[in-house]
Amino acid sequence: MGRGRAKAKQTKVARELKYHSPNTDLAALQRELGGSGKSDHDFDDDYKEYVDDDDEDHDEDGPGHWAPPAR
Repeated sequence: MGRGRAKAKQTKVARELKYHSPNTDLAALQRELGGSGKSDHDFDDDYKEYVDDDDEDHDEDGPGHWAPPAR
Protein backbone atom coordinates (compact mmCIF):
# COMPACT_ATOMS: atom_id res chain seq x y z
CA MET A 1 0.00 0.00 0.00
CA GLY A 2 2.99 2.31 0.31
CA ARG A 3 3.44 2.53 -3.46
CA GLY A 4 1.04 5.46 -3.84
CA ARG A 5 2.89 7.57 -1.31
CA ALA A 6 6.28 6.82 -2.95
CA LYS A 7 4.92 7.65 -6.39
CA ALA A 8 3.43 10.92 -5.13
CA LYS A 9 6.80 11.88 -3.64
CA GLN A 10 8.59 11.10 -6.93
CA THR A 11 6.04 13.13 -8.87
CA LYS A 12 6.46 16.07 -6.49
CA VAL A 13 10.26 15.99 -6.78
CA ALA A 14 10.13 15.66 -10.58
CA ARG A 15 7.72 18.60 -10.83
CA GLU A 16 9.96 20.77 -8.64
CA LEU A 17 13.00 19.95 -10.78
CA LYS A 18 11.11 20.64 -13.99
CA TYR A 19 9.58 23.98 -13.10
CA HIS A 20 11.91 25.43 -10.46
CA SER A 21 15.51 25.43 -11.64
CA PRO A 22 18.15 26.17 -9.00
CA ASN A 23 20.28 29.30 -9.24
CA THR A 24 23.33 28.59 -11.36
CA ASP A 25 26.66 30.20 -10.53
CA LEU A 26 27.78 30.97 -14.07
CA ALA A 27 31.14 32.35 -12.98
CA ALA A 28 31.99 29.11 -11.17
CA LEU A 29 30.85 27.11 -14.19
CA GLN A 30 33.08 29.17 -16.49
CA ARG A 31 36.08 28.63 -14.18
CA GLU A 32 35.43 24.89 -14.09
CA LEU A 33 35.05 24.57 -17.85
CA GLY A 34 38.05 26.80 -18.45
CA GLY A 35 40.31 24.39 -16.61
CA SER A 36 43.01 24.96 -14.06
CA GLY A 37 45.81 25.30 -16.58
CA LYS A 38 47.29 21.94 -15.62
CA SER A 39 47.80 19.74 -18.67
CA ASP A 40 47.28 15.99 -18.92
CA HIS A 41 51.06 15.61 -19.11
CA ASP A 42 51.40 17.05 -15.61
CA PHE A 43 48.76 14.62 -14.37
CA ASP A 44 50.66 11.68 -15.85
CA ASP A 45 53.86 12.77 -14.10
CA ASP A 46 52.10 12.92 -10.74
CA TYR A 47 51.05 9.26 -10.96
CA LYS A 48 53.96 7.84 -12.93
CA GLU A 49 55.08 5.63 -10.04
CA TYR A 50 51.73 3.82 -10.09
CA VAL A 51 51.69 3.09 -13.83
CA ASP A 52 52.56 -0.45 -14.89
CA ASP A 53 54.34 -0.09 -18.21
CA ASP A 54 53.58 -3.24 -20.20
CA ASP A 55 56.36 -2.61 -22.73
CA GLU A 56 59.04 -2.95 -20.05
CA ASP A 57 57.58 -6.18 -18.66
CA HIS A 58 57.37 -8.04 -21.97
CA ASP A 59 60.83 -7.06 -23.19
CA GLU A 60 62.33 -9.35 -20.57
CA ASP A 61 60.14 -12.28 -21.60
CA GLY A 62 61.25 -12.29 -25.22
CA PRO A 63 59.09 -13.24 -28.21
CA GLY A 64 58.96 -16.95 -27.35
CA HIS A 65 57.11 -16.39 -24.09
CA TRP A 66 53.73 -16.05 -25.80
CA ALA A 67 54.43 -18.37 -28.73
CA PRO A 68 52.85 -21.86 -28.77
CA PRO A 69 55.22 -24.76 -28.06
CA ALA A 70 57.08 -26.18 -31.08
CA ARG A 71 56.07 -29.61 -32.36
